[in-house]
Amino acid sequence: MSLRTCLLLLCLFVCAATRGVADDGYRLWLKYDLIGDAGQRKQYQQAAQFVSVSGQSATLKAAADELQTGLSGLLGQPVPVIGDAKGRKGGIILRVDAQAPDNAGLGEEGYRLYDDKNNLVITGRRDVAVLYGAFALLRQVQTRQLLEGLKISSVPKIQRRLLNHWDNPNGTVERGYAGSSIWKWYELPEVVDPRYRDYARANASVGINGAVLNNVNASPRLLTTEYLHKVAAVAGVLRPYGQRVYLSVFWAAPKVIGGLPTADPLDPQVRQWWKAKTDEIYQIIPDFGGFLVKANSEGEPGPQDYGRNHADGANMLAAALEGHDGLVMWRAFVYKADPKGDRFKAASAEFLPLDGKFAPKVLVQVKNGPIDFQAREPFHPLFGAMPRTPLVLEVQLTQEYLGFATHAVYLAPLIKECLDSDTYAQGKGSTVARVVDGSVDQHAVSGMAGVANIGADRNWTGHPIGQANWYAFGRLAWDHTLGSEAIAAEWTRQTLTTDPPAVQTIAGLLQQTRRIYVRYTAPLGLHHIMGEGIHYGPQPWLERSARPDWTAIYYHRADSVGLGFDRTATGSNALALYKPEVQQLWGNAQTIAPDYLLWFHHVPWRQRLRTGRTLWDELCTRYYTGADSVLWLQRQWAQVQPKVDPALHADVTARLQTQYKEALWWRDACVLYFQTYARRPIPAPFAPPQRTLADVKRLVDIYQLR
Repeated sequence: MSLRTCLLLLCLFVCAATRGVADDGYRLWLKYDLIGDAGQRKQYQQAAQFVSVSGQSATLKAAADELQTGLSGLLGQPVPVIGDAKGRKGGIILRVDAQAPDNAGLGEEGYRLYDDKNNLVITGRRDVAVLYGAFALLRQVQTRQLLEGLKISSVPKIQRRLLNHWDNPNGTVERGYAGSSIWKWYELPEVVDPRYRDYARANASVGINGAVLNNVNASPRLLTTEYLHKVAAVAGVLRPYGQRVYLSVFWAAPKVIGGLPTADPLDPQVRQWWKAKTDEIYQIIPDFGGFLVKANSEGEPGPQDYGRNHADGANMLAAALEGHDGLVMWRAFVYKADPKGDRFKAASAEFLPLDGKFAPKVLVQVKNGPIDFQAREPFHPLFGAMPRTPLVLEVQLTQEYLGFATHAVYLAPLIKECLDSDTYAQGKGSTVARVVDGSVDQHAVSGMAGVANIGADRNWTGHPIGQANWYAFGRLAWDHTLGSEAIAAEWTRQTLTTDPPAVQTIAGLLQQTRRIYVRYTAPLGLHHIMGEGIHYGPQPWLERSARPDWTAIYYHRADSVGLGFDRTATGSNALALYKPEVQQLWGNAQTIAPDYLLWFHHVPWRQRLRTGRTLWDELCTRYYTGADSVLWLQRQWAQVQPKVDPALHADVTARLQTQYKEALWWRDACVLYFQTYARRPIPAPFAPPQRTLADVKRLVDIYQLR
């Protein structure tokens, strides 16, 4: 018996011996546990007796290793990796073939899986395509799909599918709720944590092909030679899995670490400094992906400090990237403090005049909504309004405004809500998804970014359900036509259970979590009424902050007449930023969907809505039923207890208990506060809160303590 076979058998023995150990969540959706149904397992065993790979690249090796590990665990038998499979049947063939006619339309990353009657073939034009195909085949087995007659062809709709880590060099994570950063900068490059490889595997399994390693509120330290070698060590781990590293850059770096007197993008010395620094980066990291920039936003320095505009700054960095295969992603999250203005309009005011003025290597990165990752937002008006500029869609996976790691909120419905929104930029069907993938305006480059929810917690995301958001982002960035509930079921089968009724129950409850969260925190289009600073808990009474657009009253505009921000022509007229068809959709308070009502209209308390209730009664109904719906989540989750790992089930159960307490906190705080303006009783059949407004305000004060 060969050493390789012995090691495989040992691995299988260890896996079998540890299956009784509580699931700590580390393996994410790549568990590869033994298929329990012997008949089903036998069918897969017959099709996966070996893996054949020709080629020596690190990426092909990673694909073969993943198949070997995954299939050995799932099927309970050794699956050897061999070279030439000539004359052999019943195996999996990995084949890179750039010349095959059937591969012509796959691009660089698309793959094909097919059953050629003798073997299963995974092919593509490049080795990374074969890697993606290998993970797709494993997904087929994990979700118990048939392999006989298999014929799948898949091409990513978005080119740059990136995680944005808001991680700092000191190990903290801004708006991160799963512990400290996974990047151990003080240990790198000498010590490379094995966890980096598992991170790369997880990303590759859902098609994520890049990572911005550091916070958009960037430290210049990452651009020093010392830290570039640390970044290179991480890049070396991610590279075989088809992922490139990117860096957020601090605009004033030429002054802080370069010793220059200015960071003016039109200054020749500054331009030369960035060019030299960029060349140095590519000498150390040859496949470096490019720069992400937050400039002149929330106190960050930028080109406007020197009388220049965003295009001046972005184009200077694009010039530094000439001769290299890298891009600049310039964030459109900018807004000035204006007590009489509307932050909704801020990015449009600065970026619409610059459409067509950005260099070809520049993409403008736009958040899904115009304020800041709220629980529900209308799509950002820049989508469909900048036809000469490729736009990156930025969504949040970390739950900054969504209850942190104690609330179960599956975010695929939120992302899909934005992707499926019609901008009418080139007529009906010009969805945000088609704007972002470049098909509306025929852009050659496209991107989608997710602000990562990953930390050093053993289970990666804090809340076990948070793993579904990482998974769903990758799947939607690859193919934005996928359904959010289908993705939830797919994730559940790989992560929690394959029992059909339990999968249906879990996928169903996941699909409802965001809707429930909105109902008990910000119904009817309320937004930005969370706790100051830490963005936790309710604080609709917040009226003083460092700037007016960080208060709650700036957004909800509650008074004795009614509630909501008038963004029609009689108010800020932000609605005019959209095409006429969208204005018609949201412009009439009598016909607008209730979910967006208070985003665009100041509505009298006693006005009767489409639901048949007055605004006040509908507001209370949503707060009360939203909080009560967490009890429904608890009951649904309790039903699947026999089919889910006990430790993992207990973890989510405890978090749902916390979620219910905090849902009641949100409910009581908001109805009691808004009641001071509405001056109406809590409608039947709902009982008034047992605590006072002063009670809930004290609770918020405790959370705000430093």
